[in-house]
Formats: sequence, C-alpha cells, structure tokens
Amino acid sequence: MRNKLSIALLLLSVLFINCAFAGATPPAKRYNVTQYGAVGNGTTLNTKAIQAVVDLCAKKGGGTVVIPKGVFLSGAIFLKPGVNLEIQQDGVLKGSQNINDYPKSLTRIEGHFEPWRAALLNGDKVDHLRITGKGTLDGNGEPFWKLFYSRRAADRTTTNLSVERPRLTFIQNSHDVLIQGITFYNSGFWNLHLYRNQQVTVDNCRFQAPHGAVPDDHAPSSDGIDVDSSQDITISNCFFSVGDDDIALKGSKGPFAMQDKDSPPVERIHIRDCVFEAGGGIMTCGSEATIVRDVDIKRCTTKGPTVLRLKLRPDTPQQYENISLDDIIIDGPVTILSIAPWTQYFDLKGQEPPKSLVRNISITNVKGTGNALGKVGGNPGTTFGGITLKNFNVSLKNPDYDLARFKETTLESVLINGTAITTATPVAAPVKQ
Repeated sequence: MRNKLSIALLLLSVLFINCAFAGATPPAKRYNVTQYGAVGNGTTLNTKAIQAVVDLCAKKGGGTVVIPKGVFLSGAIFLKPGVNLEIQQDGVLKGSQNINDYPKSLTRIEGHFEPWRAALLNGDKVDHLRITGKGTLDGNGEPFWKLFYSRRAADRTTTNLSVERPRLTFIQNSHDVLIQGITFYNSGFWNLHLYRNQQVTVDNCRFQAPHGAVPDDHAPSSDGIDVDSSQDITISNCFFSVGDDDIALKGSKGPFAMQDKDSPPVERIHIRDCVFEAGGGIMTCGSEATIVRDVDIKRCTTKGPTVLRLKLRPDTPQQYENISLDDIIIDGPVTILSIAPWTQYFDLKGQEPPKSLVRNISITNVKGTGNALGKVGGNPGTTFGGITLKNFNVSLKNPDYDLARFKETTLESVLINGTAITTATPVAAPVKQ
C-alpha cells in the first residue's frame, strides 16, 4: 500500500512539474552574429550577415541579437519588432566609411522630412526594444567630418544638410524603449535621434566625439541625444563629451510650425544624475523646436556646457515652459543661462515675424565655479513669463548679468562671488542685447 501511494505521489509530482513548465514563458532566443557568418576583425563588411540575423530572429518570434567581443564593420542595420540588440563588453558595431552603405530614403531630419541617409542602427515601430550591453556603437565618422569642413571652407553657405553624414542611431514611432550601458562614439552626425517615441529610458550610456579645434579635432553636429517630438523620456546616469548639443529637444521649424501634425509637443522629459564634459549645453531647446514643456533636470554636473540654453528662432512660433533645474554643480568655463535669438538659419517665407513665449523657468540649488550667469533676451515677438533663481552659491569669472527682459523675476538666496544679488542690485552693468 505504501509503495502504491509513493508511486502515485511521484506521478502527481511529475505531472505538476510538466504542467508548470508548459505554462511558463520560454527563455528568449539569443543569436550570436558570429555563428551566422559575421566576422569581428574590423575590416570585413558585415552588413548583410548582421541584417540576416536580425531578420531570422524576427521570423522565429523574436529574441536578442548579440554582438560579441570584436570589431564588426557594418553599414545600416534595420531592427525589427521583437528583436533586441546586445553589444557585449569589448564588442563594437563600427560604421562603414562608405556613405553608400547607408541607403537613402525619406526620413525625419532637422525638423522636416527629406531624402537622407539611414543611420548605422535604425528602428521603426519597435515597441519594447532593448539595446543593452557594455559595448560600443562606433560611427567611425572622421571622413564625414573632414568632407563637411572642406565643403564649408570652399562655400560658406554650406549647411548641416549640404553634406551627407549618417547618424549613429535613429529610433522612431516606438513605445517602451530601453537603451542601457552603450557607448556612442565618433558619430558622423547626431548620435541618438529619438523621433515620435514614448516612454524611452536612456541609462548609463556614454556619448563621445571630438570637441577640440575646428576643423582638425572637432566633430560637427555630433549631438548626444536629440529628443524630437517625443514624450516621457528619461535620461539618467549618462556621460556627454561631444562637439555640439549634449541633449537637444527638437520639433518643427518655420512660420507654419504650429500646424505641423508630424511634430507633437516635446513633453515630460526627465534628466537625472548626468555629467556633461563638453558640448553646447546640459539641455538645449531650439535649432528646430516649437512646443517644449514639462522638463525637469536634477543632480547634474557640467564642466563646460551651458546649464540651460534656449534658442529663439526669428521664423518660428516657439513655446518653452515649465522647465526646472535643481541641484546643479558647475565646474569649469560654464555659462548658466543662454536664452537668446538664434539666427544661423531661418526663413520667414514671406510671413510676419511670429510670436513666441518663454515662461516658468526655475533654476535652484546651483553651486561651484564657472564663467558667467549669461544673458536673457528674445526676438521682438518674444514674451517672457517668469524665471526663478534660488539657492545659488557660485564663483564666476564674469559676474555681469541681465534679467531685465523677464517679468516677475524672483531671486532668492543668490550668491555670486560671495555677494547676494537681486534684480535691483546687479553685480555689474547689465549685458546689452
């Protein structure tokens, strides 16, 4: 009797285990690119081999494509829904220096659509995408930079889009994206372009490009992250040392920008615990931007980039509001504020100058050593709401400031070079616009 009971219990246990495993989610499949013909010797062009692995992974229900240790040269790769990418430590996905390895198609670039080269890594409608690992995306961008500078030396009217240069990564129309641990290096153009995405987290990544003397040691247009017409974006624990804007918030441009249905507002942007070594600014609005609101930046350090940079185009109705920065350390030739007209490229298209609005700007708990408080000014059609500076204790090489264009300005516990300042007692003569 006891033996029969033991056998019955054993059968029930086996049945229970089998049922449990039948209901469990099977582990995601992993596809190491070297097992499908990719060669990490830094010279073999692997575009077809890596794309074939991506396509196979998608066809078989999804999983993770793995770039292992090695340098894998490639042209444009197009991710598919359900396909994640892991670049392992000492693994490098390195961009080809042949522009024809990046197909041209109608794409989003600088606030509009035009035929432009694909990025090294591309994703469209790739919800739940994960790009992770401790490896590197290397844009290998030096020849593209040199071509740009040579064209501009020959023709000063050369613009950013006059010379074809591939971005490093372009993700669009996607929800719930995580990019974590990756080093973005030497991009030919922008590093990470996010267009019309929601709920994206960029965590513990590095963005690096030369930022020295022009043209020999400087990567033009090497923005770190361009958040374009996207919402609910979190950028945390990242390092930036680039030749242009560190984090740029982008949208549309021109006198009809408010009617551009392809450019919804940039909203709910969260920047946390980042270090900015070189570049245009911790956060910049505006080479092309229309509505940017609800941005909060906390616990960041800048060693050179401007703390807050708002570009005001003469041809675009812009609305920047509800932007707060808190717990900021400055440590180098830093300007705290740069809110000013940006006239590098603009076209009114025969229209009257538009109206713009800047309001509800708050910068609190700033300490360290820098260059200047900066300047605040706008175009004739710009209306300023209010700015709050609170709890500053900074040493500045140039203590001049001008906040006269802001209404309802509040300064509370602001110390510059040990002197408390208010709007009524400027440290020195205001900077003229």
